[in-house]
Amino acid sequence: MLTDVDLPAPGLLWTRWATIASALTGLGYADVWFVDESGAHHDDHGGSWARFALLDGARAVLFGYDRDHSETVTADPPVDVLTGAPSWLPWDDLVELAENDRLGFVVWHAEGRWSRARYQTPVTDGLVQTVGPILSNENTLRELGEIVEEWGQHELRSPAERDEVREAGEQLLAAAVRGQVTGEAFERLLGRLTDPPLDVRAALGEAARAGITTGTRPPRIPPGERPTMRRVRRLSQGEHDRMVWAAMHDAGELDRPAPPATAELDALAAWMRDRSPTGDGRCTVLAYADGASLSLQGGELPPAGVPRRELSELVRRLWRAEGDPRYGHWLFLRVETGDTGIRVERRYDSWPQWWPDDGVSGPWRTNLQQELGARHPQWRPSWMRLLDPEVAYRTG
Repeated sequence: MLTDVDLPAPGLLWTRWATIASALTGLGYADVWFVDESGAHHDDHGGSWARFALLDGARAVLFGYDRDHSETVTADPPVDVLTGAPSWLPWDDLVELAENDRLGFVVWHAEGRWSRARYQTPVTDGLVQTVGPILSNENTLRELGEIVEEWGQHELRSPAERDEVREAGEQLLAAAVRGQVTGEAFERLLGRLTDPPLDVRAALGEAARAGITTGTRPPRIPPGERPTMRRVRRLSQGEHDRMVWAAMHDAGELDRPAPPATAELDALAAWMRDRSPTGDGRCTVLAYADGASLSLQGGELPPAGVPRRELSELVRRLWRAEGDPRYGHWLFLRVETGDTGIRVERRYDSWPQWWPDDGVSGPWRTNLQQELGARHPQWRPSWMRLLDPEVAYRTG
């Protein structure tokens, strides 16, 4: 199912993008908004990006990802932003991005309208946040003003100068729409800057690449070809996590020998008795640990006045001491002390009832993969196969 998208015509988007790119390139910032033979690009160098390309036949494609707002990538259930997309899109690029959870939005223009896949759930895809400066004439003028003030480090000291900058931006943008940008247009907007100073040749070079100077034409990409088969996410990250955690709840423990007595266990027990909340040596500590993380719960009788870092260090030392290259390390630990006795329960292969499960947070699959993969195959639980990333995908 497809839905229409309310966006300006491709030509307007292109001239705005090219104008911003040329202005920034003229100040030495040639890798934020820029144009090459594959289209127009935006990269904020913080994880968000977009690409815009024109094709023959009044066609265009705009795609990208916003690190904070592309909820389509993490939606639960998953969203396939390529559902129903036409065959002429740059599929090689899009499929690779989608498989790596780096494709937040894809919209395309054909037959006079913009379209995209319809999302089954109300999620933001990051388009507006990523390419907002080109979505309206006013937005682009505001961006050109920010190029003067922020990128150019120039303070607009009076309303008159602010009006001058806006008028220069309007003239530059109008020239871009006509395909007649000149060095004088850049001078009017950016000639006032000194740190960095305007490089007119660099600005005009970018404008020519973008096809907004006299005698030039915007680059166009050839049509792509839809693959016969592609990998499509069938489980969201959350669904994959919950599948693994459910299997851990259902699993039993393999019959491995208990680890030998260690000084680290004695040290933890002595520490717990000293901090008994009832003053009679009784204390309870619950822990989860793997090679990269550690989490603590107090249990029925949590230690009194606990410095969390101190307890974490004791538990981590015990985890290391009790690890075995064949049997592995325990994942969950329950320790109960009395006046003299101690009771220890270790879970290597399953999620115990006494450890809370809110369905949202739990062991990371990558951490579990590292722990279980280090064990001898005989001591790996059957649910380990669910950790394979391919479990979350189907081919279709």
